[in-house]
Amino acid sequence: MRHAVTTPGIGDPAGFRLGDCATQRNLSPAGRADAAAIGAAFRRHAVPVGHVLASRWCRCVDTAELAFGRVEPAPMVDSIWQEDAAVADRKTAAVRQYVAAYRAPGNLVLVTHDVNVRALTGTSLSQGEMVVARARTDGSLEVVGTLGVPRRP
Repeated sequence: MRHAVTTPGIGDPAGFRLGDCATQRNLSPAGRADAAAIGAAFRRHAVPVGHVLASRWCRCVDTAELAFGRVEPAPMVDSIWQEDAAVADRKTAAVRQYVAAYRAPGNLVLVTHDVNVRALTGTSLSQGEMVVARARTDGSLEVVGTLGVPRRP
């Protein structure tokens, strides 16, 4: 899943520091509402949620917390935007390995960034959208479909 809608802009402001939300591009009020609506849709449709891992960027942690009420920050899903190719490849491989080995009850939810989703699935997402995928034994992901942000009435 890509994090919910943020304040306008591309990337993080100059002086960005991981762990300091005041230095980052964060969820907008609409993004906070969308994240809550995503969680409500999961509950309404009785979608079982297992582990919820998120990039340590505040917008991802906040999306996960608002949607699912819990989150485990996971460096392997931190943004690979502007990462050296070897680092990006290592992070992507770590996610593939984790997904292939996942056996806990409920669906694994990863809240991350568009660039990471593209590296894993070849699918580009808007903010708040998600890819539904099935893990193959080789660690690759079979894309089953995509879901958009549930719209409020």
